[in-house]
Amino acid sequence: MEQAEPLNELVSAEGRNRKAVLCQRCGSRVLQPGTALFSRRQLFLPSMRKKPALADGSNPDGDLLQEHWLVNDMFIFENVGFTKDVGNIKFLVCADCEIGPIGWHCLDDKNSFYVALERVSHE
Repeated sequence: MEQAEPLNELVSAEGRNRKAVLCQRCGSRVLQPGTALFSRRQLFLPSMRKKPALADGSNPDGDLLQEHWLVNDMFIFENVGFTKDVGNIKFLVCADCEIGPIGWHCLDDKNSFYVALERVSHE
């Protein structure tokens, strides 16, 4: 994984993303600057792969990640796709190249979409 940027360069005084959030693989824009809140929440995300391999939910390999961008409305995203339900979870993927998961959404909470800082780039 690439070296993460210091949090003070990514998070504004208001707790929002200072920079655009991009797909690490294809560079597609996922979020505009200022549209997400920084959040610390421990979430398990499977290892990065193409969307069809994520939907079966059979591979337990992955990472326990704690730093995320929290988005409260799915229509704020510039470019994101969702896997099929894996239990009560949908994983977020890049809509252009379908690599992911870059984030996590629990179907029990309709207004919380998490994008892991370690799974995206910033510009």
